[in-house]
Amino acid sequence: MAEWPSLIAAVLGGGIAVGAVFYVVGRRLQRRALTESTRVLEDARQRMVLAAKEELMAARETLHRTLDQKLADVDRRDQELRRREQQFDQRAGALGRKEQEILARLEQVAGLSAQDAKQELVRQLEDGARNDAAALVRDIKEQAKKNADREAKKIVALAIQRIAADQTAESSVAAVPLPSDEMKGRIIGREGRNIRAFEAATGVDVIIDDTPDTVVVSCFDPVRREVGRLALEHLITDGRIHPGRIEEVVKKAQAEVDAGILEAGEQAVHETGIRGLHAELVKLVGRMKYRTSYGQNILEHSKEVAWLAGIMAAELKLDAQLAKRGGLLHDIGKVLTHEHDGTHVQLGVEVATKYGEHPVVINCIAAHHDDIPHDSPVSVLVQAADAVSGSRPGARRESFETYVKRLTQLEQIASEFPGVEKVFAIQAGREVRVVVTPEAVNDAAAAQLTDQIARKIERELQYPGQIRVVVIRETRAVDFAR
Repeated sequence: MAEWPSLIAAVLGGGIAVGAVFYVVGRRLQRRALTESTRVLEDARQRMVLAAKEELMAARETLHRTLDQKLADVDRRDQELRRREQQFDQRAGALGRKEQEILARLEQVAGLSAQDAKQELVRQLEDGARNDAAALVRDIKEQAKKNADREAKKIVALAIQRIAADQTAESSVAAVPLPSDEMKGRIIGREGRNIRAFEAATGVDVIIDDTPDTVVVSCFDPVRREVGRLALEHLITDGRIHPGRIEEVVKKAQAEVDAGILEAGEQAVHETGIRGLHAELVKLVGRMKYRTSYGQNILEHSKEVAWLAGIMAAELKLDAQLAKRGGLLHDIGKVLTHEHDGTHVQLGVEVATKYGEHPVVINCIAAHHDDIPHDSPVSVLVQAADAVSGSRPGARRESFETYVKRLTQLEQIASEFPGVEKVFAIQAGREVRVVVTPEAVNDAAAAQLTDQIARKIERELQYPGQIRVVVIRETRAVDFAR
């Protein structure tokens, strides 16, 4: 038993020695394995670097080949472009030479240089622009005409509101003198019964105001106004004023006026030498005695037209009787305008047709304001006679000096425009005829010229009614056969 510790110590010592041996051997093996792995890794790294270099070299060679090919293509295309550019330059030079030749040939044929041709082109463009402007002006005028009636009604309404009162009072009243102011009370009567009876019987208004020794009879109908005036004068002279007496006197006054109308009509027919006129037309002619137009008595005007038209028809070997009838009846519708709807031309045609007038006479009435075409030379003569009678200085409310001054101003205004050769103011200044040089004013410019002259007349002159502007452009070619 005493030997066990020694044995154990020996065994432990041997184990330690063996362990030490194993440790040393393990460390050596580990260092050898580490060295071998390092060598393997280095070999692998070198192989990979070599493979990458080889792949990079191959890619670089491929890229160089591609670039060389593209550069070659670029060089080839550049040479092709240079060749084509040279061809284009050659063609452009040839075209330029041909253009010069053609231009020279055109100048030789046309007799114009390039500068002259350019100026001619500019002139044509200007003419085209003017024509387009004239067409636009015509379109604007047509559009304006569509709205003219509505605007004209507004203007007339405003004018009536401003100035109608004085003119109405002047042309629709008649003053009756009284022996004294006491007669006013008798005319009025008890509680106004006399004046009411008088107004009911005559259809007029009796105005009794502070005006001394005067009573005013007011009515738009001139015949009724004349009946009222005569009846009131008879009552004042007689002195007996009451409703019963008023009715009797008004009937007598009406009979006197009717007789005067018939007498005036018969006298006019006799003076003009017209035969076979219907009795109703004779009465209407007599009623013209109580109507005026622009201050001119219509009956006297119609007799003048009949005389003038008859004289001209006789000189021209036309039917003087038809000319006189057309002249006397051309304004017959004016005595009916306050009783019927329509213009005096329409009413005149209707009444002349109703009483069997000759178609030439009816056409004289219908066409004397150019509402319809003239069917015969007689109708034209009546229109001319109407213009002569209306334009006679002093015939209408206008002094001779004013008349002559307006004609002179009209001609002067129209003469100021370029291209105007002659100017004539006709029909008492109601129409201006402008003769232009055809070389200076073309058709489109003529339309513009009428508008320009009309607008200048509106700005610078004052005149009644309207003035017609007519531009006449005429080209004549004359030759002689020998």
